[in-house]
Amino acid sequence: MSHGSVSRPVHSSQRTAHPRLASMLERRGTRAWRQPLHGPSVRAFEALAEGIDPDRDRLVLDSGCGSGESTRAIARAYPECRVIGVDKSAARLSRLGQGVFPRYAGNAVWLRAELATFWRLALKAGWRLERHYLLYPNPWPKPGQVQRRWHAHPVFPDLLALGGRLELRCNWRIYAEEFALAVERLAGIDARVREDTNPGITTPFERKYRSSGHALYSVVASLGNGAV
Repeated sequence: MSHGSVSRPVHSSQRTAHPRLASMLERRGTRAWRQPLHGPSVRAFEALAEGIDPDRDRLVLDSGCGSGESTRAIARAYPECRVIGVDKSAARLSRLGQGVFPRYAGNAVWLRAELATFWRLALKAGWRLERHYLLYPNPWPKPGQVQRRWHAHPVFPDLLALGGRLELRCNWRIYAEEFALAVERLAGIDARVREDTNPGITTPFERKYRSSGHALYSVVASLGNGAV
């Protein structure tokens, strides 16, 4: 293995769940988030939604899909579903080749959009997911970055309301523990952290972390409206 292929583990001065997380979650459960929507993401969602029937389509979401490789794998695993990969990075999505979105391939579709806007619009449009994947989101490991972690973000209640079988994977145990705590507090269901030894559907990040010897973690929660 070359030096360039080695990924360093997540480093943080934070050793346990963030001390402000519980109070932040309490606010998330009582206050609706009203930040203005991201205009380009609204237009992207509208273009995609024209081809979606939320009453008939079985929807699977790959949030933060990066280069789109994981979306392809999920689409192969669930050919009866419409699998949607969403990422805000033009550079990562450019690895798909064509730069026009939505981009379709079989039962998979990719979209460039900002997730906090996308999730809110999907919920408003009546979407209910069968499965929802969050595969290796940015951990934002500095304590002062806690609000950037998805489970501490104001949009998290909207994410949970989309339902389905929610699966997070990451390479920082504290992120996984905080995520499980947030699911339990806001959705009222059991969510446990497990060390993930089964690759299953993988991503380029996951392969890099595994080859670098990282411990990998997952949190799976059944939020209703979809698969268990």
